[in-house]
Amino acid sequence: MGTIRKIVEGVHFPMLTLVAGHSGTYRRVTGINVVESSDLIMFCRPNELVVTTGINLDAQQDSLEHLVKQAYTKKVAGFIINTGPFIPSIPEAVISFANQHDFPIFQMPWNYRIADLLKTTFQFIANHHQELSIEEKVLFNLLFHYKQNTNTMKDQLAQLGFPQGRELAIITCTTIGSKAAIDRYEVMIQFAFQNRYQRFLKLKHKNHLIFLIDKAQINTPNIPFSKVVEEIYEKITLKNGYLDIIIGKGNFHKELENVRQSYDESLTVIHLAQLHNNRYLYKYKEIGAYKILMAVKNQPLMKSFSQDILGQLYRYDELHGTDYVPFLRIFVEENGSTSRISERQFIHRNTVLYKIKKIEMLLDMDLSNPFTKTNLYIAFLIEDVLMHQ
Repeated sequence: MGTIRKIVEGVHFPMLTLVAGHSGTYRRVTGINVVESSDLIMFCRPNELVVTTGINLDAQQDSLEHLVKQAYTKKVAGFIINTGPFIPSIPEAVISFANQHDFPIFQMPWNYRIADLLKTTFQFIANHHQELSIEEKVLFNLLFHYKQNTNTMKDQLAQLGFPQGRELAIITCTTIGSKAAIDRYEVMIQFAFQNRYQRFLKLKHKNHLIFLIDKAQINTPNIPFSKVVEEIYEKITLKNGYLDIIIGKGNFHKELENVRQSYDESLTVIHLAQLHNNRYLYKYKEIGAYKILMAVKNQPLMKSFSQDILGQLYRYDELHGTDYVPFLRIFVEENGSTSRISERQFIHRNTVLYKIKKIEMLLDMDLSNPFTKTNLYIAFLIEDVLMHQ
């Protein structure tokens, strides 16, 4: 994909000098816009380059700094300042802000024409649009046709910035419900991942947005993956008033033939998070006891365990039209907290207590016993695993 780094490293932009925000060169470039006043910032889009000559800016004020800060809030890729009669030099405040926020600032001398810059940028974007298609094809073959492309896959990934021997993983994003499309969140998710990863490959497959990441190319190793996901979730919730996406990450694998396994692991996380309505489940390595149960080959034994624990309650619900099994699952998920169960079920606390007593009588169990809770929890996990398989 076309990034600031490729502009810096390439030979097609001799007119540009990167003077600040060097740590932000991972940002993707999808367009260019000429902006000469703050009023026009509203027309900028994420990942565009913004150019200004300063012709309409007040030289005596901090208007250039204000313009740069506004552009940053619009999530543009970078800012090009055409120094000359209107902006003799780039203020230190602008340099400081750009370095602090990893926001690339370019300087372009006055003798270069903006029209030539626009033409070069459009050519750059067009050329790298084809490159993006190559990236998608490589990731698609890695996940779904690896055996047919074994001989070429290592070289192709190395050319795209993923050298041999790296630990790679898959992140999958999808929406909840058939009506919602992941496309509406693509820019938001991609921007978050551009901040976290120096490089990634991206593929849209069905309603999945799939990312290949490299453990060695994480820009923010001190920030947990869960925090990145939560920030995405919070933005979507703030925008919609509800959350309708799930993001799951598989384990890192060193062998390329196991990257497909990381994809399957990410789908498992999504399935379990959706099944339990658990937005706090992000990574495969955090799914805990599910790993053990999914590795058990003796399915009749697992079914027998689950039936011994829950069978009587299922039969009672079927005969009397009650909902004690789903209530018991919530009881286990909330660790028996009557107040949380009451809030979640929209029922009075006395009703919660009544249902608990009824279940204890039907199953001949003490639901306050920690060992009983553990067995119930395992029984429900087994149900989830058998359903997933």
